[in-house]
Amino acid sequence: MKRIPFILLALTMFVCLSAKAQAQSSIPQVEALLEKMTIEEKIGQLNLLTPGGGVATGSVVSENVEAKIKAGNVGGLFGVAGPDKVRMAQKIAVEQTRLGIPLLIGSDVIHGYKTTFPLPLGLAATWDMELINRTAQVAAKEATADGINWNFSPMVDISRDPRWGRISEGAGEDPFLGSAIARAMVTGYQQDDLTRPNTMIATVKHFALYGAAEGGRDYNSVDMGRVKMFNDYLPPYKAAIDAGVASVMSSFNDIDGVPATGNKWLLTDLLRDKWGFKGFVVSDYTSLNEMIAHGLGNLQAVSAQALNAGLDMDMVGEGFLTTLKKSLDEGKVTEDEITQACRRILEAKYKLGLFEDPYRYNDETRPEKDILSKDNRALAREAARKSFVLLKNENNTLPLKKDAKIALVGPLADSQNNMLGTWSPTGDTKYAVPILEGFKNVAAGAKITYAKGANISNDKAFAEKINVFGPRIEIDERTPETMLKEALEAAKKADVVVAVAGEATEMTGEASSMTSISIPESQKMLIRALAKTGKPVVLVLMSGRPLTIEEEMGLPVSILQVWHPGVEAGNAIADVVFGNYNPSGKITASWPRNVGQIPVYHSMKNTGRPELKKEWEKFKSSYLDVDNSPLIPFGFGLSYTTFEYSDIKVDHSEITQDQPVNISVTVKNTGNYDGEEVVQLYLHDVVRSITPPKRTLKGFQKVMINKGERKTITLTLTPDDLKFYNGNLDFIAEPGVFEVYVGGNSDAQLKTQFTLK
Repeated sequence: MKRIPFILLALTMFVCLSAKAQAQSSIPQVEALLEKMTIEEKIGQLNLLTPGGGVATGSVVSENVEAKIKAGNVGGLFGVAGPDKVRMAQKIAVEQTRLGIPLLIGSDVIHGYKTTFPLPLGLAATWDMELINRTAQVAAKEATADGINWNFSPMVDISRDPRWGRISEGAGEDPFLGSAIARAMVTGYQQDDLTRPNTMIATVKHFALYGAAEGGRDYNSVDMGRVKMFNDYLPPYKAAIDAGVASVMSSFNDIDGVPATGNKWLLTDLLRDKWGFKGFVVSDYTSLNEMIAHGLGNLQAVSAQALNAGLDMDMVGEGFLTTLKKSLDEGKVTEDEITQACRRILEAKYKLGLFEDPYRYNDETRPEKDILSKDNRALAREAARKSFVLLKNENNTLPLKKDAKIALVGPLADSQNNMLGTWSPTGDTKYAVPILEGFKNVAAGAKITYAKGANISNDKAFAEKINVFGPRIEIDERTPETMLKEALEAAKKADVVVAVAGEATEMTGEASSMTSISIPESQKMLIRALAKTGKPVVLVLMSGRPLTIEEEMGLPVSILQVWHPGVEAGNAIADVVFGNYNPSGKITASWPRNVGQIPVYHSMKNTGRPELKKEWEKFKSSYLDVDNSPLIPFGFGLSYTTFEYSDIKVDHSEITQDQPVNISVTVKNTGNYDGEEVVQLYLHDVVRSITPPKRTLKGFQKVMINKGERKTITLTLTPDDLKFYNGNLDFIAEPGVFEVYVGGNSDAQLKTQFTLK
């Protein structure tokens, strides 16, 4: 028998003891509880169920939930709300089980709870991190008042494909902006003390790369190299981890051929070992079971793979509950792995203060004072109007006079059901302010004539798909010709026409991918006819994604993009249309000229044969039928005033690796209105070891500038802002020249440079 050297033996023992120490919780109460638990009770904590009753986000609803709680087979619930209902569930868990372990109560609070804010792509367009943080705080305050302590938000998936319906749930195409928003939302939900009854656990999702699904088709495969992953898609997740997010949700897609829910490289090697994540990982809705359809084996096999990979909690599928004990007996999983997953879930409950008081979220006096309060609705109105993006202001038609004769037309002009936007299952459309009502509230002196003008779509089969959660597309009994005639009659008598058109709520969101992302033809016909009347036309455009609107941009109409604005929709839109607020939003995902351009985004790379001239040239990287550039560039948004950029300066022409650099620019309001401008800084690393993007966003500041006023804005580039992941996935900055562009969108022309030594 070979003799093991003493030093090797000592080192082996040290590693084993260290691993055991790392597995121990820093919370003694959790370790004491684990000592008492049977293996069945530990597995029970890994099970997340929904009894239904709310809006399900999958096709499965759990059965016999109460009996499973009593048996100690449930670690958490979602789809349950209200202090009384949550108290009942907690009472069963705490008082009718052997160990009395309380439940996590989760929910999808994506852009507000009952006070619904603009959908996330709209919130991102505010470029206002303090505002976004406040919306998350209000969402947490309202949700916790209704008994919820765990939120399945924020969604931080980068998406450069507007065909993907869930682009509406994220911040758009840029990792720098997406990272800032991830931090703002996590700290808004969790703040600095999870034991406070108005804070909740945040969940960063969907880990990872979900927004890059092939063909923009939901749940589809993702095929991406590691360099692109680390530079373009992973940063917002990492930002959330660094901000202290307590929970991570795995995504539906595969990565390198392995579904995220069972991907050990993703959930353990990257998330825990490299990034140091200490919280727990939950699957998406039945994503564990769906590994079967991916082709990885039966339920027992995929459940064992997911646990081994680092998944801690199984949402709805019950694969852990029904197979892990068998896998343990067969040696396919270990008790230590089950215990570690259970430990992480118990730690989350302890950090929420549930062991101290399992009913801390069940104060029945809170909903009346904390939900849909006057202050909450005021914030929703502020957030909505700040999210709107003025894409075009034909002949300065906007803002309108408050005593004007207005024809308010379009299928979304008086549609209460379409104001909240997708992924608002906790909201209630009856509280939403429709646009017609908002116009009357803000401009009481205006003479408003309303006409529907068109259906959102005339396609009954399509409408049936959209109306799964209630009436969103309502096809009128009148013919399209009759409705169009009514709209044109209203236009004849008006000084100005406001047409509200675009997408119904569920035309974006989960399982709402589209190959055509133009305005439906039924509404296009209305817009064309109104433009021919010769009257000033304002198109209020509503959608949850970038649309292909090249035709509409070419018509003599003004265009105000309002997304789906939330509960205060009508009031906020009226505020902007009538000039109570000067629009300041900037788009966070480029708008393509047509779907054939996709993907098109601001940080694309040059090829070896770049298109250098506006005129078409043979043997260059270009299309025969359309320009390379997007119709509307990232960061674009007009104002009722104008801004002039000048006098760009860099404080050091040469810097060292650990030295920040300050870029200053003068911005003057040259128009007739006070207004806010988002000053944006883009960086181009001229020469480096792997091909650089044309430019990347590396700084921004939203600033109020009064008419005639001139301000000097300074943006600081940190040493990390110059770094990138190279071919070895080292995060480095390479010496050389960096070009800096500053302006009001990603096509900024004002330029300076500095050299990194």
